[in-house]
Amino acid sequence: MPWTFENEHPFGSALTVRKHRLHNGLGVLLVEDDAAPIFTLQTWYRVGSRCERPGRTGMAHLFEHLMFNRTQKREVGQFDREIEACGGDSNAATWVDWTYYRDSLPSDRLDLALDLESDRMANLVLEDEQLEAERDVVINERIQRVDDDIDGFLDEQLMKLAFEKHPYHWPTIGWMRDIRAIDRTSVLDFYRTYYAPNNATLVLVGDIEEGAALDAIERAYGELSAADIPDETAATEPAQTGERRAVFSKPVTGDRLSIGFKAPPQSHPDWLVLEVVSDLLTGGPSARLYRRLVVEQEAAVSIYSGVLPFRDPSLFYISAAMNRDHLAADGEATVNAELDRLRSDLVADDELAKAKNSVETDFWNPLTTVDGKAEALGHYETTLGDYRKLFDVIPALRSVTTEDIRRCAREYLVSEQSTTIVAERATDGADRDSDAGAGERGDPTS
Repeated sequence: MPWTFENEHPFGSALTVRKHRLHNGLGVLLVEDDAAPIFTLQTWYRVGSRCERPGRTGMAHLFEHLMFNRTQKREVGQFDREIEACGGDSNAATWVDWTYYRDSLPSDRLDLALDLESDRMANLVLEDEQLEAERDVVINERIQRVDDDIDGFLDEQLMKLAFEKHPYHWPTIGWMRDIRAIDRTSVLDFYRTYYAPNNATLVLVGDIEEGAALDAIERAYGELSAADIPDETAATEPAQTGERRAVFSKPVTGDRLSIGFKAPPQSHPDWLVLEVVSDLLTGGPSARLYRRLVVEQEAAVSIYSGVLPFRDPSLFYISAAMNRDHLAADGEATVNAELDRLRSDLVADDELAKAKNSVETDFWNPLTTVDGKAEALGHYETTLGDYRKLFDVIPALRSVTTEDIRRCAREYLVSEQSTTIVAERATDGADRDSDAGAGERGDPTS
């Protein structure tokens, strides 16, 4: 038999997720949802910037662009034209732990979507012409989103300084020198290694019939061969034992502040507790840090926080844009004061209940659409190794206690595990970089 049925799980009261595997290793998650005559097909590859190495960064993201190019069956631009001709939509995303491609189409166009995706999985044309065209696109994207964007710059510097050995150290888009150095041989190698059925999961949600869908998937992918996928184990990040800090002079109207604290991976129970902590701090006008910095002190124009949903040990971050009359040091002092409160005092029951309700609302909202359902399933299957872990979130969230909040604040949100990046307003219009701090030190340049 070409198919192996692996498991199933209820998705709410009316839907079911069913997992199958094709003989060549291709994973398939199916959800029949006939609420509207549409479907989404998402192809999740277990490849991201974590699969790269120093001197070869940016490859996974470059492929997000290359995959919309020419194949042995289709000319440049034909992929998009075929999708758009039937009223469909397509997109893609790359991150540290994964890359995925999405096609959303009317329910009678499943064969088209499968033909398009299997074609570019196996038959992508990778000549110098395609490589150079997409390299230029990525270079311009990096200039716009990182080099000429203060938020992108700070995010990149925070990860670079916080992680020393792990591939999370480098940006998904890649270092500029590496993007310029990517050659055709490396591109072909990357494609043949990671773009294979046994490194992918198809997530199909919408107005489909399971038996017909499996037959169509077998026709499209059944003749593709598995690849020899290298070990996914990344370098272990050493324990951080001292504060890290870097300061940059930038042409900003007000100081910018980003603070990161080492955090557990998304699979760890404390990751969800830190999600609640984030909402307590910056989840809205009544949240602790937002109320203090933005509403009462008027010291910051914005502040946000979160914990990154990574496969490996992650980062809890707090970022603030200061008012022109207040320094980053003012914001940092308020952040430290609020973190001290979390570490010393138990959160009130009603405050905790409000934060948990907010996090739960944010969890449910994306799951109202077929795209949102598929993206959640694909992320949990690819990043955490099992889509069924998605359904453990709400019970775990509802069990978070005030003691959990204080314990995690004491364990993770401490100065010796912190990395601080500051962008100061350049008084003479210059754009200079420097570093300063105590404890562990980091190189603030690329």
